[in-house]
Amino acid sequence: MSVLEPRDAESIAVPPPPEPPRGSVMDAAHRALSVGIVSVVLLIAFEATAVGTAMPVAARELDGISVYAFAFSAYFTTSLFGMVVAGQWSDRNGPLTPLTVGISAFAVGLLLSGTAASMWVFILGRAVQGLGGGLVIVALYVVVSRAYEEHLRPAIMAAFAASWVVPSVVGPLASGTITEHLGWRWVFVGIPVLVVLPLVLALPAIRRTASGPADPEAPLAAWDRRRILLALAISAGAGLLQYAGQELRWLSLLPAVAGAALLVPAVRGLLPRGTVRAARGLPSVILLRGVAAGSFIAAESFVPLMLVTQRGLSPTHAGLSLAMGGLTWALGSWIQSRPWTEPYRERLVVAGMGLVALAILTAPSVLIPAVPVWTVAVAWAFGCLGMGAVIASTSVLLMKLSPPEEAGANSAALQISDGLSNVLLLAAGGAAFAALGGGAVGHAVGPAAAGSSHPSAFAAVFLPMAAVAAAGAWVATRLHAPAAAKTG
Repeated sequence: MSVLEPRDAESIAVPPPPEPPRGSVMDAAHRALSVGIVSVVLLIAFEATAVGTAMPVAARELDGISVYAFAFSAYFTTSLFGMVVAGQWSDRNGPLTPLTVGISAFAVGLLLSGTAASMWVFILGRAVQGLGGGLVIVALYVVVSRAYEEHLRPAIMAAFAASWVVPSVVGPLASGTITEHLGWRWVFVGIPVLVVLPLVLALPAIRRTASGPADPEAPLAAWDRRRILLALAISAGAGLLQYAGQELRWLSLLPAVAGAALLVPAVRGLLPRGTVRAARGLPSVILLRGVAAGSFIAAESFVPLMLVTQRGLSPTHAGLSLAMGGLTWALGSWIQSRPWTEPYRERLVVAGMGLVALAILTAPSVLIPAVPVWTVAVAWAFGCLGMGAVIASTSVLLMKLSPPEEAGANSAALQISDGLSNVLLLAAGGAAFAALGGGAVGHAVGPAAAGSSHPSAFAAVFLPMAAVAAAGAWVATRLHAPAAAKTG
C-alpha cells in the first residue's frame, strides 16, 4: 500500500462519509419544545381517560343514555371543522395562534359540560371542546414537522404515546374516585387547571422554533374559502347523520339524506384523491388512520358502559379495566420508533391492525357471565399495543410523504379522516345500540345495574367494529408509494 503525498491527496476528490444523524428530542435545541408539546398531549390524555370514566354516570344523571354516543361524536364532529381551519391557519401564519386558541376552547368546553343541567347542554360543551381539540392536534403536527428533523420524528411521536401512560393509569382511578365521592361534574371542571402548564411551557418554545409561515419570503397565502365551506359541510353532514342514527324514526331519513348530501362532496374535496379507494401511498396512510381510530374509539366508548351496566362494576373499576392500555400503547409506539423497525414498518402496521381487530372481537365476550371481567383488560392491552404502532406509524409516514409547505393541509386531512371515521362509526354503533334496546340501559350504576341486561345492544357495536378493524389490515399493505412516484 503506497502513501499519497499531500499534493496527490488534494487532487483526488473523495466525498466524506455521511455523518450519522445527531441530536435527540431532549437535547439543548429541542428540550423546551419537547417538554412543552408533550405537556399539551398530557392534558388531552388526562381529559380522554378521566372523562371516559365519568361519562356513564353523567349520561345517566342527565337522562341521556339514549344519546350516549352523541356525547362522544359531538367532540369529533366539531373537531373536523377545527382541523381544516388549523391546517390553513398553521400553513399561513404558523401553528402558535391556532394552538393557543385551541387550548382555550378546549378548557371552555370542559367547563360548559361540567356545569350542564341537561344532556344537550352537556353535548354542546363537548362540541366546543372538540373545536379546540381539532385546532390543537393539527397545530401540534405542524410543529413536529417544522421543528424536528426527520430522524427525530418517530421519537417525538413515541413521546406523545408515552405521555398517555400516567393518565391511563391515574386518570380512571382519579376520575372514578371523584365521580363516586364528589360527583362527575368535578371531573370536568377540574381538568382546565391543567391548561396552565402547557401554555407556560409550549408557547414560548414554539414561538422560537416554529412560528410564522413555512417560507417567510413567500407571499402570504390567502384563506381558501372553499375548503372552509367544505369543512362546515363535513361537520354539518356528520352531525346530521349522527342525529338521524340516534332518533330511529321515519322522519330521520330527512336529516340522514341531507347529511349524506353534504358529506360526500366535502370528503372528496378535503381528502387526497384516491383515499376512499385506498390508493397506494399517502391516500392509504390517511384512510388507515380513519379505519384504525374510528373502529377502536367507537368500541372503546362503550366498554365502561358495558362493564357498569352488564357486569355491575363501579365507574372506578370499569375505567381501570382500560388502564393497562396506556402502557401497551406507549410500548407499541416505542417499538415503531426503533431504527431497526423502519424496513418492516408496513408489516408492523398490518400486525397492529390484527391485534386491534382481535381485541375488539374479544371484548364483548364478557357479556357471557362465565367469562371473567379481566378478559376485557387483557384484550384491550393487546389492542392498544397495536394502536400504538399504527397511529404513530401513520403520523411518521404522513410527515415523510408531505413537503413542508403542505404539512398543515396533509396533517388536517389525516385528522379529518380520524375524526370523520369516529363520527360515522359512532353514529352507526349508536344507532345499532339504540335499535336493540340500548336506551333502556344504565338506569342504575354499580351492582344494581347488572340486572338491566341488553347484551345484544352491545354486541351490535363491537362485532361490526372488529370487522372494520380487520379491513384495516388490508389497507395497511398499501402504505408505500408506487414505484413510479418514488422515482418520479
